[in-house]
Amino acid sequence: MARNRDAKCRQCRREGAKLFLKGERCVTDKCAFERRGYAPGEHGRDRRLRVTDYGLQLREKQKARRIYGILEKQFKNYFLSAEAKKGITGELLLQMLECRLDNVVFRLGLAPSRPCARQLVKHGHFLVNQKKVNIPSYQVKPGSEISVKEKSRSLKIITDSLEATEGREMPSWLQVNRESLSGRLVEIPSRDMIPVPIQEQLIVGLYSK
Repeated sequence: MARNRDAKCRQCRREGAKLFLKGERCVTDKCAFERRGYAPGEHGRDRRLRVTDYGLQLREKQKARRIYGILEKQFKNYFLSAEAKKGITGELLLQMLECRLDNVVFRLGLAPSRPCARQLVKHGHFLVNQKKVNIPSYQVKPGSEISVKEKSRSLKIITDSLEATEGREMPSWLQVNRESLSGRLVEIPSRDMIPVPIQEQLIVGLYSK
């Protein structure tokens, strides 16, 4: 399966924002963005470079893709699906991205980052309504239960992630049971429930040209 192999810290620096692609490392002083918070490359420090409206839209789209770990073709397909539905296109787009299985696993605290959650899902460590699902892009529906497979409950990366996120506020649209290593999607989140620094209207403007 195709995936973005660019250095994760370099992606954050390019977008000028922390994308939290390395989990807990991103909140320590080891974070590369804290030490070099400018874009990579020869002209990364040059603040005189003029940014056009198209450039702003493009950067916002790239930021969203990198946050959720999605390549261009799949991201555009998400946009086209959102555009075909009734409602606010930008909000529908974010809702579909948030309801991806790998993102839900990350939000529940069962993985330290989205890239890690994606890998764990692909390796078959999670069940959805007691059935194994190894497709990271699987759309989790309201009421669905996500749980760790019995044989995977002792995985250190999962237990360490739960320990590190203990006490952290859980999104209101999710419920987690730390004892049973499971969680539930209560409802599709509205835009104000989605804590991502994305201006989705810029993405809509980019694809609507």
